[in-house]
Amino acid sequence: MKNTKSIILVIISILFVTMSFAQRKNYKIKNGIGLQGGITQFDILTDNFETKSNTGFIGGMSASVDLPHKWYNVSYNIQLSQNHIDISASEVGLLTNEFVEYKMFTANISFLLHIKLISNNFTLDVGPMLQYNSELELNDETKQGYILTGYNNLLTEDIREISNFNANGAIGLSFGIRRFQFRAQYIYGFTNILGKLNDKDFNLVTNKKFEGNQSLLAFTAIITL
Repeated sequence: MKNTKSIILVIISILFVTMSFAQRKNYKIKNGIGLQGGITQFDILTDNFETKSNTGFIGGMSASVDLPHKWYNVSYNIQLSQNHIDISASEVGLLTNEFVEYKMFTANISFLLHIKLISNNFTLDVGPMLQYNSELELNDETKQGYILTGYNNLLTEDIREISNFNANGAIGLSFGIRRFQFRAQYIYGFTNILGKLNDKDFNLVTNKKFEGNQSLLAFTAIITL
């Protein structure tokens, strides 16, 4: 009987210590759904064309996980945007160049790691991104037939069919309170967004390949529910 009581006492003691330890490690993980929207500044970094960045807009949703016992949080993001870029061209027979505006619709999926610089109020955001984008569309169809600067016979409508699937990297800063934050983000394209143009036979004088990496700045406000 004495041994039985001792065993029971040991079991109770172990359970008590285990439960106490578990309670100290019982962190409250918070999940959130965020709505975001803002403006973009888009460009393509290339030696093939003379480009100028232009503004667009972006919106999307995020699913965030707040990890209070870690030095980081994580989030999954879906973003839709319409970006604009200007490319230099000229009318046939004219020597003066002008910037012709193109637009491109994109859908992005990203996974971001939010490194806590000042708790959850100021974080460094970094992570990979997969992108689907539309063709480059002329914003003004009357600009068809213009010759792109640096070429003799490459027309503005010839470069519509760019690569539709691209892999990007994103880095940025977020600041604010849990329910409302601002985010400044830079997105760089690791893949050649102009690669698909190399499959075309433009009968150009030069054999230089088309190479370009997208560059995008996004400034958004995020409301977390």
